[in-house]
Parts: sequence; C-alpha cells; structure tokens
Amino acid sequence: MLGEASGEAAENTSTIDLSTFEKTLSFKELATEIRLNDVIHLPWWLQPIEVISPTHTVGKGRTNLTVIAPDILQTDTTGTPFAAFNFRQVPSGGPGVSVHFLPSAYGITATANYVMTFLLSVSGATKLTISGSVIGGSVTGAGTKTVNGNVAMSVVLNNVQASQVVNAAVQQRESGGSWSWFSTSIEHPPLIFQVAGLDQ
Repeated sequence: MLGEASGEAAENTSTIDLSTFEKTLSFKELATEIRLNDVIHLPWWLQPIEVISPTHTVGKGRTNLTVIAPDILQTDTTGTPFAAFNFRQVPSGGPGVSVHFLPSAYGITATANYVMTFLLSVSGATKLTISGSVIGGSVTGAGTKTVNGNVAMSVVLNNVQASQVVNAAVQQRESGGSWSWFSTSIEHPPLIFQVAGLDQ
C-alpha cells in the first residue's frame, strides 16, 4: 500500500508490529567486524603512576631509589639529570640502580601487574642485568641483556599485592662500557584486546 489513506480509512489503519518484519540481511551481515589487535591505553592509564629520577628520588610511601656505586650523580645539569656508571666490583656485585614501589601509597587497593622501565644510555655493547622481586608473584623480562645506545629496559612485576613493597633493578655485573641512568617509570601494563571468534 503506497498511497496515503484518506478520511475514515486513515483513522482505522491498524498498528504495525515492526519486530515481525523479515530481515533481508542477517545480523552478521549487518554488523561491522572490528578486529582489536592493537595495544590500547585506557585514559586513566596514559600517565605513569610514578617516575623516579636523580631529581625525584622518593615517591609516596616507601617508593624510593637506591643508586649503587655511581661515578657521578649529576642533578644540577642544564640537560637531563643522570647517574653515570663504570664497572667496578662492589659487595652488591656491581654498579646499578634499584627502585622500590608501594602500590597502596598511590591509592591502589587491588592486586595488579606493573611495568618498571629504566631509561639508559650505554656506550658500547654492555651486559646489564635487569631483575625484579615480588613475593608470591612472578617477574617477566628479567635476565642479562647486551645493550648499546639509548635503551629502555623493562621488567614486569606480576600479581603484586597493593600492600607489598616490590622492586626492580638494573645492574652491571661484569666489565663493559660505561652507562648512564636517567629515570625509571612505574606504569600499568598496556591492555591488549582481541575479539574472540574472529578469524586471524
């Protein structure tokens, strides 16, 4: 019925149940398939929880910095403040940087994972050991790595209880080139979403 009804016919027109209409395209044909294989940062996770550096050595609670056997700790430079290291044997095994972190001091109440990333500049291929410590959890990415140039060495601390102080460290345990440390960021890991059921 394509025309308009007039008079009484218009007033007596029956109600049409739109839900009974037969669809010419299936739900799958109507849906737009979006594959989410990219890393997504949710808005509240865009910024690090804390950044420890030569000029910001203490965070909230027991979040803090330990610098082991540096040649120099330069905080008043017009450039980027840094700590510089050359290998020498010390009781702890070699020069390094260690950062402790207490999640509950930042208002965190749940068990979670954290990424600690050390920004370094290394002169010549040098073996540096990155490690972490979590009681009752695990550490991903720890080990000795040969690095050179400007690098960001990261370790993931898994299943950290909010009230637990955890730490991560970078240390030079054998001779090699000199290196400088600029900062360590503490962040939530990026979230990766992949929609189940879609072909790869």
